[in-house]
Amino acid sequence: MSPEFLITTLIIVASPGTGVVYTLAAGLSRGGRASVLAAFACTLGIVPHLIAALTGLAALLHASAVAFEIVKYAGVAYLLYMAWQSLREHGTLKIEAKPDARSARQVLVDGILINLLNPKLSIFFVAFLPQFIAPTEPNVLLRMLELSGVFMAATFIIFAIYGLCAASVRDRIVGSPRVMTWLRRSFAAAFVALGAKLALTER
Repeated sequence: MSPEFLITTLIIVASPGTGVVYTLAAGLSRGGRASVLAAFACTLGIVPHLIAALTGLAALLHASAVAFEIVKYAGVAYLLYMAWQSLREHGTLKIEAKPDARSARQVLVDGILINLLNPKLSIFFVAFLPQFIAPTEPNVLLRMLELSGVFMAATFIIFAIYGLCAASVRDRIVGSPRVMTWLRRSFAAAFVALGAKLALTER
């Protein structure tokens, strides 16, 4: 495993993005268990993109303007929906002292969809990972799976750390309606900004 790949992966994963914002929000509103669940859900959302890259679907998505735009704007719409849910204190930022099974399912579904509807991830696997596979590699598929596994493990660990750090200050925040109102608006603005960024993404 090249140091360049590990360093680049850590920079990409740790950079604030949709998954990071979602995991932070889950940790602040529902606690440590929900933050780890959110990190796991975001990691699961990567799997379809990996499969698409391995089967050639990602290359088709990259080549087809219509397919790319459909997935992209579905992702934009979902991020705007998350922003609306945050403002209404539903979904991710709904404060629950003891989250039940239903809320756990909601965390999983939202986390998976956030990454699933991001076409940049499919293109990432097509454009980024092959750079770290030598032309003389005898088993390209196995190497691709190995690099993808490292990327997904880094995603889960770093997102979980973000979420657990947020959960650690949860008790000091949820008791202040004023602070929670500010946080809801901040997360809603972050989801809108990420949606706008995704909308401007080109193939």
